[in-house]
Amino acid sequence: MLKIIIPNNNIPERRYIIDVLLHQFLNISYEITISKVFNNYKIILPNYSFIIINDNFFSEYPKKGSYLNKNSIPINILCGNSSFFSEKNLPILFGTDKLEQSEIFIKTDIDIFATIFFMLTRWEEYVIKDRDEHNRFPHQSSLAYKNNFLNRPIVNEYIEFFWNMISSLDNSIRRKKRNFSLLLTHDIDEIERYLTPKNLIRALGGDIIYRKSLIKPFKTLNEYIQIKLGNKKDPYDTFEMIMDISEHYNLKSYFFFMAGGTTQKYDNRYDIKSDKSHKIINNIKKRGHYIGIHPSYNAYNNTLQFKKEKDALEEVSLLKIASGREHYLRFELPTTWQLWEDNEIEWCSNLAYAQQSGFRTGCCYPFSPFNILSREQLSILERPLILMEATFANEVKSVEEFNSLADYYFDIVKKYQGEFVLLWHNASFNEPTMREYNKSYLHILNKYREQSL
Repeated sequence: MLKIIIPNNNIPERRYIIDVLLHQFLNISYEITISKVFNNYKIILPNYSFIIINDNFFSEYPKKGSYLNKNSIPINILCGNSSFFSEKNLPILFGTDKLEQSEIFIKTDIDIFATIFFMLTRWEEYVIKDRDEHNRFPHQSSLAYKNNFLNRPIVNEYIEFFWNMISSLDNSIRRKKRNFSLLLTHDIDEIERYLTPKNLIRALGGDIIYRKSLIKPFKTLNEYIQIKLGNKKDPYDTFEMIMDISEHYNLKSYFFFMAGGTTQKYDNRYDIKSDKSHKIINNIKKRGHYIGIHPSYNAYNNTLQFKKEKDALEEVSLLKIASGREHYLRFELPTTWQLWEDNEIEWCSNLAYAQQSGFRTGCCYPFSPFNILSREQLSILERPLILMEATFANEVKSVEEFNSLADYYFDIVKKYQGEFVLLWHNASFNEPTMREYNKSYLHILNKYREQSL
Protein backbone atom coordinates (compact mmCIF):
# COMPACT_ATOMS: atom_id res chain seq x y z
CA MET A 1 0.00 0.00 0.00
CA LEU A 2 1.16 3.51 -0.82
CA LYS A 3 0.98 6.22 1.81
CA ILE A 4 0.30 9.65 0.36
CA ILE A 5 0.73 12.88 2.31
CA ILE A 6 -1.09 15.89 0.86
CA PRO A 7 -1.30 19.60 1.82
CA ASN A 8 -4.26 20.82 3.87
CA ASN A 9 -6.23 22.63 1.14
CA ASN A 10 -8.40 21.70 -1.85
CA ILE A 11 -8.96 18.32 -0.23
CA PRO A 12 -11.86 17.10 -2.46
CA GLU A 13 -9.91 17.99 -5.60
CA ARG A 14 -6.74 16.27 -4.39
CA ARG A 15 -8.62 13.17 -3.22
CA TYR A 16 -10.38 12.92 -6.57
CA ILE A 17 -7.32 13.01 -8.78
CA ILE A 18 -5.36 10.66 -6.52
CA ASP A 19 -8.26 8.20 -6.65
CA VAL A 20 -8.48 8.35 -10.44
CA LEU A 21 -4.73 7.94 -10.89
CA LEU A 22 -4.05 5.35 -8.20
CA HIS A 23 -7.32 3.41 -8.06
CA GLN A 24 -8.95 3.69 -11.50
CA PHE A 25 -5.90 3.88 -13.75
CA LEU A 26 -3.26 1.86 -11.86
CA ASN A 27 -5.31 -0.11 -9.30
CA ILE A 28 -2.78 0.46 -6.55
CA SER A 29 -4.06 0.59 -2.97
CA TYR A 30 -3.23 3.71 -0.98
CA GLU A 31 -4.10 5.74 2.06
CA ILE A 32 -4.09 9.53 2.35
CA THR A 33 -2.79 11.62 5.24
CA ILE A 34 -3.44 15.36 5.37
CA SER A 35 -0.54 17.46 6.61
CA LYS A 36 -0.86 20.94 8.06
CA VAL A 37 2.83 21.70 7.60
CA PHE A 38 3.96 19.86 4.45
CA ASN A 39 3.29 21.84 1.26
CA ASN A 40 3.96 19.19 -1.38
CA TYR A 41 2.85 15.64 -2.18
CA LYS A 42 4.85 12.83 -0.61
CA ILE A 43 4.31 9.24 -1.76
CA ILE A 44 5.85 6.66 0.58
CA LEU A 45 6.35 3.24 -1.00
CA PRO A 46 6.22 -0.16 0.79
CA ASN A 47 10.03 -0.35 0.96
CA TYR A 48 10.09 3.14 2.56
CA SER A 49 11.54 4.87 -0.47
CA PHE A 50 9.54 7.91 -1.45
CA ILE A 51 8.59 10.36 -4.16
CA ILE A 52 8.05 14.08 -3.63
CA ILE A 53 5.93 15.91 -6.19
CA ASN A 54 6.04 19.66 -5.87
CA ASP A 55 2.62 21.26 -5.55
CA ASN A 56 2.78 23.96 -8.20
CA PHE A 57 -0.93 24.63 -8.44
CA PHE A 58 -3.48 24.02 -5.67
CA SER A 59 -1.49 25.66 -2.89
CA GLU A 60 -1.54 28.83 -4.97
CA TYR A 61 -5.35 28.81 -4.66
CA PRO A 62 -6.10 27.62 -1.11
CA LYS A 63 -9.63 29.01 -0.97
CA LYS A 64 -12.50 26.84 -2.19
CA GLY A 65 -12.87 27.11 -5.98
CA SER A 66 -10.46 30.06 -6.25
CA TYR A 67 -8.54 28.32 -9.04
CA LEU A 68 -11.60 28.60 -11.30
CA ASN A 69 -10.30 31.66 -13.04
CA LYS A 70 -9.08 32.24 -16.56
CA ASN A 71 -5.84 33.64 -15.16
CA SER A 72 -5.11 30.27 -13.52
CA ILE A 73 -4.59 28.61 -16.91
CA PRO A 74 -0.87 28.31 -17.70
CA ILE A 75 0.44 30.49 -20.51
CA ASN A 76 3.94 29.29 -21.35
CA ILE A 77 4.07 25.51 -21.72
CA LEU A 78 7.51 24.02 -21.32
CA CYS A 79 8.54 20.65 -22.74
CA GLY A 80 10.88 18.35 -20.89
CA ASN A 81 12.72 15.08 -21.33
CA SER A 82 13.54 12.34 -18.87
CA SER A 83 14.22 8.63 -18.83
CA PHE A 84 10.96 8.33 -16.86
CA PHE A 85 8.88 9.74 -19.72
CA SER A 86 7.16 7.49 -22.25
CA GLU A 87 7.48 10.13 -25.00
CA LYS A 88 9.95 12.87 -25.83
CA ASN A 89 9.18 16.52 -25.12
CA LEU A 90 6.49 16.01 -22.50
CA PRO A 91 4.35 19.16 -22.16
CA ILE A 92 4.77 20.53 -18.62
CA LEU A 93 1.74 22.54 -17.60
CA PHE A 94 2.61 23.19 -13.96
CA GLY A 95 6.24 23.34 -12.81
CA THR A 96 9.54 22.69 -14.56
CA ASP A 97 11.44 19.61 -15.69
CA LYS A 98 13.75 19.77 -12.66
CA LEU A 99 14.17 16.33 -11.10
CA GLU A 100 16.37 15.05 -8.26
CA GLN A 101 17.06 11.36 -7.79
CA SER A 102 18.82 8.95 -5.46
CA GLU A 103 18.46 5.28 -4.56
CA ILE A 104 15.72 5.99 -2.03
CA PHE A 105 13.87 9.02 -3.34
CA ILE A 106 12.83 11.02 -6.39
CA LYS A 107 11.78 14.65 -6.26
CA THR A 108 10.11 16.20 -9.29
CA ASP A 109 8.96 19.75 -9.93
CA ILE A 110 6.36 18.55 -12.42
CA ASP A 111 2.94 18.73 -10.78
CA ILE A 112 1.51 15.46 -12.06
CA PHE A 113 -1.72 15.71 -10.07
CA ALA A 114 -2.61 19.25 -11.17
CA THR A 115 -1.96 18.39 -14.81
CA ILE A 116 -4.18 15.31 -14.82
CA PHE A 117 -6.84 17.23 -12.89
CA PHE A 118 -6.72 20.03 -15.48
CA MET A 119 -7.16 17.67 -18.42
CA LEU A 120 -9.79 15.32 -17.00
CA THR A 121 -12.06 17.84 -15.27
CA ARG A 122 -11.97 20.23 -18.26
CA TRP A 123 -12.20 23.20 -15.89
CA GLU A 124 -10.68 25.44 -18.55
CA GLU A 125 -13.94 25.02 -20.49
CA TYR A 126 -15.81 26.51 -17.53
CA VAL A 127 -13.62 29.60 -17.12
CA ILE A 128 -13.16 30.30 -20.84
CA LYS A 129 -16.46 31.56 -22.25
CA ASP A 130 -15.72 31.11 -25.97
CA ARG A 131 -18.44 29.13 -27.77
CA ASP A 132 -19.23 28.13 -31.35
CA GLU A 133 -22.57 28.33 -33.15
CA HIS A 134 -23.83 25.28 -31.24
CA ASN A 135 -22.76 26.70 -27.87
CA ARG A 136 -19.85 24.26 -27.72
CA PHE A 137 -16.41 24.99 -26.35
CA PRO A 138 -14.24 25.34 -29.50
CA HIS A 139 -11.05 23.35 -29.82
CA GLN A 140 -9.19 26.50 -30.89
CA SER A 141 -9.63 27.90 -27.37
CA SER A 142 -8.11 24.91 -25.60
CA LEU A 143 -4.64 24.97 -24.10
CA ALA A 144 -3.85 21.69 -25.83
CA TYR A 145 -4.64 23.04 -29.30
CA LYS A 146 -2.81 26.33 -28.74
CA ASN A 147 0.28 24.45 -27.62
CA ASN A 148 0.20 21.64 -30.16
CA PHE A 149 -0.45 18.68 -27.87
CA LEU A 150 -4.12 18.01 -28.63
CA ASN A 151 -3.02 14.99 -30.66
CA ARG A 152 -1.26 13.49 -27.63
CA PRO A 153 -2.87 11.59 -24.74
CA ILE A 154 -0.77 13.47 -22.21
CA VAL A 155 -2.72 12.06 -19.26
CA ASN A 156 -1.58 8.61 -20.32
CA GLU A 157 1.95 9.95 -20.67
CA TYR A 158 1.78 11.35 -17.13
CA ILE A 159 0.45 8.03 -15.83
CA GLU A 160 3.53 6.31 -17.27
CA PHE A 161 5.80 9.00 -15.83
CA PHE A 162 4.32 8.44 -12.38
CA TRP A 163 4.47 4.65 -12.69
CA ASN A 164 8.06 4.64 -13.96
CA MET A 165 9.18 6.60 -10.92
CA ILE A 166 7.39 4.18 -8.59
CA SER A 167 8.72 1.02 -10.25
CA SER A 168 12.28 2.38 -10.32
CA LEU A 169 12.23 2.73 -6.51
CA ASP A 170 10.18 -0.34 -5.56
CA ASN A 171 9.72 -3.19 -8.01
CA SER A 172 7.41 -5.11 -5.67
CA ILE A 173 4.41 -2.96 -6.64
CA ARG A 174 2.06 -4.23 -9.34
CA ARG A 175 -0.19 -2.16 -11.53
CA LYS A 176 -3.50 -2.85 -13.26
CA LYS A 177 -3.19 -4.97 -16.39
CA ARG A 178 -5.05 -3.42 -19.29
CA ASN A 179 -6.09 -4.77 -22.66
CA PHE A 180 -6.51 -2.64 -25.74
CA SER A 181 -10.16 -2.58 -26.80
CA LEU A 182 -12.43 -1.20 -29.50
CA LEU A 183 -15.84 0.25 -28.66
CA LEU A 184 -18.22 0.56 -31.63
CA THR A 185 -20.89 3.24 -31.27
CA HIS A 186 -23.47 4.60 -33.69
CA ASP A 187 -25.45 7.81 -33.16
CA ILE A 188 -28.86 7.43 -34.77
CA ASP A 189 -29.80 10.91 -35.98
CA GLU A 190 -32.07 9.52 -38.70
CA ILE A 191 -33.51 6.14 -39.57
CA GLU A 192 -34.91 7.13 -43.00
CA ARG A 193 -33.49 9.36 -45.69
CA TYR A 194 -36.95 9.86 -47.16
CA LEU A 195 -39.08 10.25 -44.04
CA THR A 196 -41.31 12.85 -45.77
CA PRO A 197 -41.59 14.37 -49.26
CA LYS A 198 -39.60 17.32 -47.89
CA ASN A 199 -36.66 14.98 -47.39
CA LEU A 200 -36.93 13.93 -51.02
CA ILE A 201 -36.93 17.55 -52.21
CA ARG A 202 -33.91 18.28 -50.02
CA ALA A 203 -32.08 15.26 -51.44
CA LEU A 204 -32.86 16.29 -55.02
CA GLY A 205 -31.61 19.80 -54.30
CA GLY A 206 -28.40 18.41 -52.82
CA ASP A 207 -27.83 16.33 -55.96
CA ILE A 208 -28.02 19.42 -58.13
CA ILE A 209 -26.29 21.98 -55.90
CA TYR A 210 -23.62 20.00 -54.08
CA ARG A 211 -23.04 17.05 -56.36
CA LYS A 212 -23.50 19.17 -59.50
CA SER A 213 -25.27 16.37 -61.32
CA LEU A 214 -28.30 16.36 -63.59
CA ILE A 215 -28.47 12.57 -63.73
CA LYS A 216 -28.27 11.87 -60.02
CA PRO A 217 -31.66 13.53 -59.21
CA PHE A 218 -33.41 11.00 -61.47
CA LYS A 219 -31.63 8.15 -59.70
CA THR A 220 -32.66 9.60 -56.34
CA LEU A 221 -36.27 9.92 -57.47
CA ASN A 222 -36.28 6.32 -58.71
CA GLU A 223 -34.78 5.17 -55.40
CA TYR A 224 -37.53 7.01 -53.51
CA ILE A 225 -40.24 5.36 -55.64
CA GLN A 226 -38.76 1.88 -55.19
CA ILE A 227 -38.56 2.37 -51.42
CA LYS A 228 -42.18 3.51 -51.19
CA LEU A 229 -43.23 0.51 -53.31
CA GLY A 230 -41.44 -1.77 -50.87
CA ASN A 231 -38.93 -2.96 -53.43
CA LYS A 232 -35.89 -1.46 -51.71
CA LYS A 233 -34.66 -0.54 -48.25
CA ASP A 234 -34.19 3.08 -47.28
CA PRO A 235 -30.45 3.93 -47.58
CA TYR A 236 -30.28 4.94 -43.91
CA ASP A 237 -31.67 1.60 -42.79
CA THR A 238 -28.20 0.13 -42.31
CA PHE A 239 -28.81 -1.59 -38.98
CA GLU A 240 -28.68 -5.16 -40.26
CA MET A 241 -25.51 -4.40 -42.19
CA ILE A 242 -23.82 -2.77 -39.18
CA MET A 243 -24.63 -5.75 -36.96
CA ASP A 244 -23.50 -8.20 -39.63
CA ILE A 245 -20.14 -6.42 -39.83
CA SER A 246 -19.75 -6.20 -36.05
CA GLU A 247 -20.54 -9.88 -35.60
CA HIS A 248 -18.10 -10.80 -38.36
CA TYR A 249 -15.38 -9.22 -36.21
CA ASN A 250 -16.76 -10.72 -32.96
CA LEU A 251 -17.83 -7.30 -31.75
CA LYS A 252 -21.05 -5.75 -30.47
CA SER A 253 -22.37 -2.33 -31.45
CA TYR A 254 -23.99 0.36 -29.33
CA PHE A 255 -26.85 2.19 -31.05
CA PHE A 256 -27.74 5.55 -29.50
CA PHE A 257 -31.33 6.55 -30.35
CA MET A 258 -33.07 9.91 -30.14
CA ALA A 259 -36.40 9.94 -28.34
CA GLY A 260 -37.76 13.43 -28.78
CA GLY A 261 -36.62 17.01 -29.12
CA THR A 262 -37.66 20.64 -29.06
CA THR A 263 -36.43 21.85 -32.46
CA GLN A 264 -37.44 21.15 -36.03
CA LYS A 265 -34.02 21.91 -37.46
CA TYR A 266 -31.97 19.52 -35.33
CA ASP A 267 -34.44 17.03 -33.86
CA ASN A 268 -37.59 15.02 -34.53
CA ARG A 269 -36.23 13.25 -37.59
CA TYR A 270 -38.06 10.10 -36.55
CA ASP A 271 -40.60 8.99 -33.98
CA ILE A 272 -39.12 6.62 -31.41
CA LYS A 273 -42.62 5.19 -30.83
CA SER A 274 -43.25 4.39 -34.50
CA ASP A 275 -43.60 0.82 -35.75
CA LYS A 276 -40.37 1.18 -37.70
CA SER A 277 -38.44 2.28 -34.60
CA HIS A 278 -39.93 -0.58 -32.60
CA LYS A 279 -38.90 -3.08 -35.25
CA ILE A 280 -35.32 -1.78 -35.43
CA ILE A 281 -34.85 -1.71 -31.67
CA ASN A 282 -36.34 -5.17 -31.16
CA ASN A 283 -34.05 -6.59 -33.83
CA ILE A 284 -31.00 -4.99 -32.20
CA LYS A 285 -31.99 -6.52 -28.87
CA LYS A 286 -32.64 -9.91 -30.46
CA ARG A 287 -29.17 -10.00 -31.95
CA GLY A 288 -27.51 -9.10 -28.67
CA HIS A 289 -26.35 -5.58 -29.45
CA TYR A 290 -26.97 -2.56 -27.24
CA ILE A 291 -29.37 0.38 -27.03
CA GLY A 292 -28.36 3.76 -25.61
CA ILE A 293 -29.64 7.32 -25.68
CA HIS A 294 -28.75 10.17 -28.01
CA PRO A 295 -30.34 13.15 -26.21
CA SER A 296 -31.85 15.85 -28.40
CA TYR A 297 -30.19 19.14 -29.29
CA ASN A 298 -31.39 21.07 -26.23
CA ALA A 299 -31.29 18.23 -23.69
CA TYR A 300 -27.61 18.59 -22.83
CA ASN A 301 -28.35 21.11 -20.06
CA ASN A 302 -32.04 20.40 -19.40
CA THR A 303 -32.51 17.55 -16.96
CA LEU A 304 -36.31 17.44 -17.38
CA GLN A 305 -36.03 17.14 -21.16
CA PHE A 306 -33.29 14.53 -20.78
CA LYS A 307 -35.39 12.46 -18.37
CA LYS A 308 -38.44 12.72 -20.63
CA GLU A 309 -36.47 11.30 -23.55
CA LYS A 310 -34.79 8.63 -21.45
CA ASP A 311 -38.17 7.50 -20.13
CA ALA A 312 -39.58 7.37 -23.67
CA LEU A 313 -36.69 5.25 -24.91
CA GLU A 314 -36.96 2.90 -21.95
CA GLU A 315 -40.69 2.53 -22.58
CA VAL A 316 -40.08 1.54 -26.19
CA SER A 317 -37.02 -0.64 -25.64
CA LEU A 318 -38.15 -2.22 -22.36
CA LEU A 319 -34.58 -1.72 -21.16
CA LYS A 320 -32.84 0.34 -18.52
CA ILE A 321 -30.86 2.85 -20.55
CA ALA A 322 -27.31 2.91 -19.23
CA SER A 323 -25.21 4.61 -21.93
CA GLY A 324 -25.23 7.23 -24.66
CA ARG A 325 -23.81 10.37 -26.23
CA GLU A 326 -25.02 13.94 -26.67
CA HIS A 327 -26.37 15.14 -30.03
CA TYR A 328 -23.90 17.43 -31.85
CA LEU A 329 -21.49 16.64 -29.00
CA ARG A 330 -23.05 19.50 -27.04
CA PHE A 331 -21.54 19.65 -23.58
CA GLU A 332 -21.71 22.15 -20.75
CA LEU A 333 -19.40 21.90 -17.76
CA PRO A 334 -20.29 20.61 -15.19
CA THR A 335 -24.01 20.58 -16.01
CA THR A 336 -24.00 17.81 -18.62
CA TRP A 337 -22.02 15.31 -16.58
CA GLN A 338 -24.21 16.00 -13.55
CA LEU A 339 -27.34 15.59 -15.65
CA TRP A 340 -26.25 12.15 -16.83
CA GLU A 341 -25.34 11.25 -13.26
CA ASP A 342 -28.72 12.37 -11.91
CA ASN A 343 -30.47 10.25 -14.52
CA GLU A 344 -28.55 7.17 -13.39
CA ILE A 345 -26.61 6.56 -16.58
CA GLU A 346 -23.62 4.25 -16.18
CA TRP A 347 -21.41 5.77 -18.88
CA CYS A 348 -21.34 8.39 -21.60
CA SER A 349 -18.97 9.18 -24.45
CA ASN A 350 -19.29 12.90 -25.00
CA LEU A 351 -15.80 14.31 -24.93
CA ALA A 352 -14.28 14.93 -28.33
CA TYR A 353 -14.18 18.05 -30.45
CA ALA A 354 -16.60 17.97 -33.38
CA GLN A 355 -14.33 19.99 -35.66
CA GLN A 356 -10.89 18.64 -34.75
CA SER A 357 -9.44 15.22 -34.04
CA GLY A 358 -7.48 14.78 -30.84
CA PHE A 359 -7.65 13.87 -27.16
CA ARG A 360 -9.97 16.44 -25.58
CA THR A 361 -9.37 14.95 -22.12
CA GLY A 362 -5.80 13.97 -22.90
CA CYS A 363 -6.80 10.41 -22.06
CA CYS A 364 -7.81 7.14 -23.71
CA TYR A 365 -9.03 5.42 -20.53
CA PRO A 366 -12.54 5.54 -19.05
CA PHE A 367 -12.68 7.63 -15.88
CA SER A 368 -15.17 9.06 -13.42
CA PRO A 369 -15.69 12.83 -13.83
CA PHE A 370 -15.53 15.51 -11.15
CA ASN A 371 -18.12 18.23 -10.62
CA ILE A 372 -15.95 21.31 -10.13
CA LEU A 373 -18.80 23.27 -8.49
CA SER A 374 -20.20 20.71 -6.05
CA ARG A 375 -16.63 19.36 -5.64
CA GLU A 376 -17.83 15.78 -5.85
CA GLN A 377 -16.56 12.77 -7.76
CA LEU A 378 -19.34 11.30 -9.91
CA SER A 379 -20.10 7.62 -10.34
CA ILE A 380 -20.77 7.82 -14.07
CA LEU A 381 -17.89 6.93 -16.39
CA GLU A 382 -16.73 9.12 -19.25
CA ARG A 383 -15.39 7.01 -22.11
CA PRO A 384 -13.54 9.55 -24.28
CA LEU A 385 -14.47 9.51 -27.95
CA ILE A 386 -11.40 8.95 -30.12
CA LEU A 387 -12.73 8.93 -33.69
CA MET A 388 -15.87 10.39 -35.23
CA GLU A 389 -16.05 9.72 -38.94
CA ALA A 390 -17.36 13.17 -39.90
CA THR A 391 -14.55 14.93 -38.01
CA PHE A 392 -11.85 12.88 -39.67
CA ALA A 393 -13.45 13.22 -43.11
CA ASN A 394 -13.37 17.00 -42.77
CA GLU A 395 -9.63 16.90 -42.09
CA VAL A 396 -8.60 14.74 -45.03
CA LYS A 397 -8.91 14.68 -48.81
CA SER A 398 -8.90 10.95 -49.53
CA VAL A 399 -9.57 7.52 -48.08
CA GLU A 400 -5.81 6.98 -47.85
CA GLU A 401 -5.40 10.10 -45.71
CA PHE A 402 -8.35 9.06 -43.54
CA ASN A 403 -6.76 5.65 -42.96
CA SER A 404 -3.43 7.23 -42.13
CA LEU A 405 -5.00 9.56 -39.56
CA ALA A 406 -7.03 6.70 -38.08
CA ASP A 407 -3.88 4.56 -37.86
CA TYR A 408 -2.10 7.33 -35.96
CA TYR A 409 -4.73 7.44 -33.22
CA PHE A 410 -5.27 3.69 -33.26
CA ASP A 411 -1.58 3.02 -32.67
CA ILE A 412 -1.33 5.55 -29.83
CA VAL A 413 -4.34 4.12 -28.02
CA LYS A 414 -2.98 0.62 -28.52
CA LYS A 415 0.41 1.66 -27.13
CA TYR A 416 -1.24 2.65 -23.86
CA GLN A 417 -3.62 -0.33 -23.89
CA GLY A 418 -6.52 2.10 -23.96
CA GLU A 419 -10.02 2.07 -25.37
CA PHE A 420 -10.50 3.14 -28.97
CA VAL A 421 -14.04 4.58 -28.99
CA LEU A 422 -15.32 4.82 -32.54
CA LEU A 423 -18.41 6.72 -33.69
CA TRP A 424 -19.85 5.93 -37.11
CA HIS A 425 -23.38 7.21 -37.77
CA ASN A 426 -25.77 4.72 -39.33
CA ALA A 427 -26.58 7.19 -42.10
CA SER A 428 -22.93 7.70 -43.05
CA PHE A 429 -22.68 4.29 -44.66
CA ASN A 430 -24.96 5.48 -47.48
CA GLU A 431 -24.61 9.26 -47.21
CA PRO A 432 -23.27 10.40 -50.63
CA THR A 433 -20.50 12.55 -49.11
CA MET A 434 -19.42 9.82 -46.68
CA ARG A 435 -19.94 6.55 -48.54
CA GLU A 436 -16.36 6.35 -49.82
CA TYR A 437 -15.09 6.12 -46.24
CA ASN A 438 -16.84 2.81 -45.65
CA LYS A 439 -13.49 1.32 -46.65
CA SER A 440 -11.94 3.17 -43.72
CA TYR A 441 -14.46 1.69 -41.30
CA LEU A 442 -13.48 -1.80 -42.44
CA HIS A 443 -9.81 -0.79 -42.38
CA ILE A 444 -10.08 0.01 -38.65
CA LEU A 445 -11.92 -3.20 -37.85
CA ASN A 446 -9.44 -5.29 -39.82
CA LYS A 447 -6.56 -3.58 -38.05
CA TYR A 448 -8.17 -4.34 -34.70
CA ARG A 449 -8.71 -8.00 -35.60
CA GLU A 450 -5.09 -8.35 -36.74
CA GLN A 451 -3.72 -7.00 -33.46
CA SER A 452 -6.06 -9.29 -31.51
CA LEU A 453 -4.75 -12.47 -33.12
